[in-house]
Amino acid sequence: MVLKPSLLIVDDDSLIGESLSFVLSDEFDVRVCESRTEAMMLLKSGGFQPQLALIDLGLPPLPHLPTEGFKLLGELLAWSQRIRVLVLSGQNENSNARRARALGAIDLVPKPCDPSHLRKLLFAALNADDDEHLSSPDEIAHSLIGDSPAMHNLRSQIDLYASSAFPALIEGESGSGKERVAAALHYLSPRAALPFLALNCSAISANLVEPTLFGYVKGAFTGAASNKAGYFEDAGDGTLFLDEIGELPLDLQPKLLRVLENGEYQRVGDTQPRQAKARIVAATNRDLRAEVKEGRFRADLYHRLSVFSLLVPPLRELGSDKLKLMEHFRLQYAAKHHTEPFTLDASARDAWQRYAFPGNVRELKNIVIRLTAKYAGYAVAKMELLTEFEVPDEQTSTETAAPTFFDPKREITGNAEFRLDQVLAAVELKYIDAAIDLSRGNMSQAARVLGVSRSTLYSRLEALRPDADKKTP
Repeated sequence: MVLKPSLLIVDDDSLIGESLSFVLSDEFDVRVCESRTEAMMLLKSGGFQPQLALIDLGLPPLPHLPTEGFKLLGELLAWSQRIRVLVLSGQNENSNARRARALGAIDLVPKPCDPSHLRKLLFAALNADDDEHLSSPDEIAHSLIGDSPAMHNLRSQIDLYASSAFPALIEGESGSGKERVAAALHYLSPRAALPFLALNCSAISANLVEPTLFGYVKGAFTGAASNKAGYFEDAGDGTLFLDEIGELPLDLQPKLLRVLENGEYQRVGDTQPRQAKARIVAATNRDLRAEVKEGRFRADLYHRLSVFSLLVPPLRELGSDKLKLMEHFRLQYAAKHHTEPFTLDASARDAWQRYAFPGNVRELKNIVIRLTAKYAGYAVAKMELLTEFEVPDEQTSTETAAPTFFDPKREITGNAEFRLDQVLAAVELKYIDAAIDLSRGNMSQAARVLGVSRSTLYSRLEALRPDADKKTP
């Protein structure tokens, strides 16, 4: 029996969800959810492991804003680096759609969507799997692409730390390639032939983290029908990679600390101490020092994890490596799909080099995938390329992503259409959006960042996006 690809659909419009499920169920194993909370509860329960996700941006409790959709997109990619997410896009959501792609969505599906076109996009996304499953030292060594000083420094650190048995902490922005660095630490070490296991701490429910890490004995809890080993036991003398370590529940952190201090742990429901031998490599896109100060992460655990610290640089700081990565992936995806690779003309290459890539390598790869599908064998011009970027105006997409300052005299002089209220509103909206992104969609935290109440933040969003109160069908 051939298993169908698994697909998660998240849309608060039950008619759309049911219709999509009906037309796609012959070729996909489909589950439908109507909210971010419902979707993440399904995934963290372990009962459904989707390869693909099709999500709307406007979800409850704020269906008129993209906040929940952006947050869900981030949570899905945190749950699995390999899930392919497509975004349902309304006609008036171009800027939101671009941002979704920058955050990691592989493609857009316009509403209403043609079923045959949707199937094509889903299968293209499914087949766009890249080289994440590298397994040899030589493959890993050549997968860390780039000649910038930052990349040379990162590779030097990996060479220096790989053979050690002490824990390592990998820090870096979302989409920058932290799991690849963790794999390099393992496969370039003497334990390369031993297991390399990865657990995303944000991908499972808090009550399942402990039995997943340490295992359990029969009868330890409802559903524990037999003894089961955990990740520490299965990793043996190899490497255990704990991704999104900043999401580890505070009450479980002392148990992980005990393992790091003396190697001892117990299966849930057992009194028999066991000895962990695996090397621990952790990763986070959070500032754990700030988390420690706020009381959300234990200082002693942070110091135990960060014996060696590696910082994966954001793509915007890697200079011409952005072009080297593009060249690598365009040839790889063209060969995979038996097509001619696209090329960029001179103006498009310049725009590529100037773009900040807020979604880092993940965003770059997704752009290359889309360009391969659309322009195989053709030269891509600047205007065609800019439609793939979050900020289509290259002047606002500087290499360092620094704030753009303007000269008020220049803005006003000779500009008959200048409106102060419009300029101020645009600036305010940029700061609000930035705060929401930094807070990972948590509106209460975003309000604190901005120094306003949550109700004030909602009212400002309503005023700044007057067309957002009508949900696009």
